[in-house]
Amino acid sequence: MRLDMAAIRRGCPNSEIRGFRHLCGPELDHFRKAAAETGPLTVACTQQAAQFSHEAGERAKAISFVNIRETAGWSHEGARTGAKMAALLVAASIPAPDYPLVTLSSDGVILIYGRDEAAIEAGRLLADHLDVTVMLKQISDTVPQAATVFPIVRGTIRSAKGHFGAFELTIDDYARPRPSSRDRFMLDPPRNGVTSHCDIVLDLSGGMPLFPAHDVRDGYLRADPNDPAAVLRAVLAARDLVGSFDKPKYVDVTPGLCAHSRSKRTGCHRCLDLCPTGAITPAGDHVAVDPNICAGCGQCAAACPTGAASYTLPPADTQLQRIRAMLLAYHEAGGANAVLLFHDGPHGTPLIDALARHGDGLPANVLPFVVNELTQVGLEAIVGAFAYGVTAVRFLLRAKPRHDVTGLSQTIGIADAILGGLGFEGQRVATIETDDPDGLGGHLTGIGMLAAVATPATFKTVGKRRDLLRFGLSELHRLAPKPVDVIALPQGAPVGAISVDTGGCTLCLSCVSACPTGALRDDPERPVLKFIEDACVQCGLCQTTCPEKVITLKPQIDFRAARAPAAVIKEEEPALCVRCGAAFGVKSTIDRIAAKLEGRHWMYPAGDKRIEALRMCADCRVIVMSEQQFNPFKGVPERTPPRTTDDYLRQREGKD
Repeated sequence: MRLDMAAIRRGCPNSEIRGFRHLCGPELDHFRKAAAETGPLTVACTQQAAQFSHEAGERAKAISFVNIRETAGWSHEGARTGAKMAALLVAASIPAPDYPLVTLSSDGVILIYGRDEAAIEAGRLLADHLDVTVMLKQISDTVPQAATVFPIVRGTIRSAKGHFGAFELTIDDYARPRPSSRDRFMLDPPRNGVTSHCDIVLDLSGGMPLFPAHDVRDGYLRADPNDPAAVLRAVLAARDLVGSFDKPKYVDVTPGLCAHSRSKRTGCHRCLDLCPTGAITPAGDHVAVDPNICAGCGQCAAACPTGAASYTLPPADTQLQRIRAMLLAYHEAGGANAVLLFHDGPHGTPLIDALARHGDGLPANVLPFVVNELTQVGLEAIVGAFAYGVTAVRFLLRAKPRHDVTGLSQTIGIADAILGGLGFEGQRVATIETDDPDGLGGHLTGIGMLAAVATPATFKTVGKRRDLLRFGLSELHRLAPKPVDVIALPQGAPVGAISVDTGGCTLCLSCVSACPTGALRDDPERPVLKFIEDACVQCGLCQTTCPEKVITLKPQIDFRAARAPAAVIKEEEPALCVRCGAAFGVKSTIDRIAAKLEGRHWMYPAGDKRIEALRMCADCRVIVMSEQQFNPFKGVPERTPPRTTDDYLRQREGKD
């Protein structure tokens, strides 16, 4: 491949750039010399990464490896990929912070759930490696083993929960075979609701999966019993699942920021709706994420409006920092019409490699950006990318995703509304759902020449997701082709306003106490309801808490909200205590209560002075009632005492 060293140097102005023809062979001494130095080192080769790491030995700073061959140089536009190579090199030099780990342990206890001889054969293959139990849906036609190497039982799994190392299964129609079985199994009486625990589940039943998003459930292996090759792959995978295994703790939750519920009223439930594995559950006013079950799709963090759920692999600010560095280097090196291609490693990287080796390769303006999961990409990354100067964003998905990608679809819908409202014409954000390298190439070459912002933004990526989104939206609005102040957004957007039917509002201020972000506020000096749109996350707690049901959510983005003062939604005259003059409530509400009670309730006869107690503050009301020796039961109409069991018994005895 050709190397445009001048373009690479323009894009990496603060680095020493050296080019070679055979660095892993005759020119290896040049690498050894560079590795002996103490500064950061990036090698533009991933094929020989193992060799270079070995040659570097115990280097103080780790070496960054980046692929510029399959992603850039091996392309029919390879001669024009200097700017892309510079962008890839700069992005790779940004380190990711360490992330926490979760340890899962397995003693090798496996349940093989099947329907026929295939499950028993799998048990034979695993018997020397794992503690095997085979459970068949039907066992009547199965020939008993001459020697019991592992148990074979009958049963049907009604439900399953848990995780790798700690699965819990509820089994119906459970029956053990009798040792005296001769030509066929004779079974003990069946039982329902039997509980079984195991570390691994190998599902060869051919039925529906036992878990949602089963492809990403650690320790749950599933194969078609009619496909011997698939069964063998599952058996080989199960054989090695003994011991302790570390997995990333993908999501951190800050309970104090969570807007899930207040006072047993449910507000935001975006993460609960989107989690494909069921790892997220309510836990009081907030939600909890079970790290043992979490598969790291990141949809919860991408959708969380407050930042209570944050992704760790990498954090949102690190991801946007890499996007920023990539695009700034690309433009500095002379690149134009950048298309940002988000892809994952297991699916996207092999597809790009195949396109480079057997097809035309990626176009020179397509910048591949690898992420752990495509569904982790949030609105702040898309908005930031356009502010930094991309013309389009594409997500490379499998033709059949391993789990639901509804969260990503919602993010794209919101991004489309924002970009369209700001005058970015054409299909700016979309998915490419293919397993075919040629199909990928066709999609990418079909992206037309779209206009980007005239002068890319350069804002720094500091803060949590919501802070990053605020910065990105502000900059994108400043640079947009047709900036407008207000854009309506789809339901579920993390920003917006509220609409209040002020005629029905009683200023009870329940919404203020429920609001988790302080978007709704009161005034201790007077009855007033205020709203700060920039703080609203559209959690819905105000809507569900309002006793009069006069609040509705209004998803939108108002680019003036960040600078706007608190807006007064409703204000009324305060009720002043008739005894001490202190403000203690809303005058219209007190007048309405007094009008409804006076002369219509036995405690407040018409013309009686006790009605004045309603127009007093709490302190004065207590004082007056004490001075007047107010008896709340005076004048209570006598009522027939409630009948007791003894009354009924006496009545019955009298009749007898």
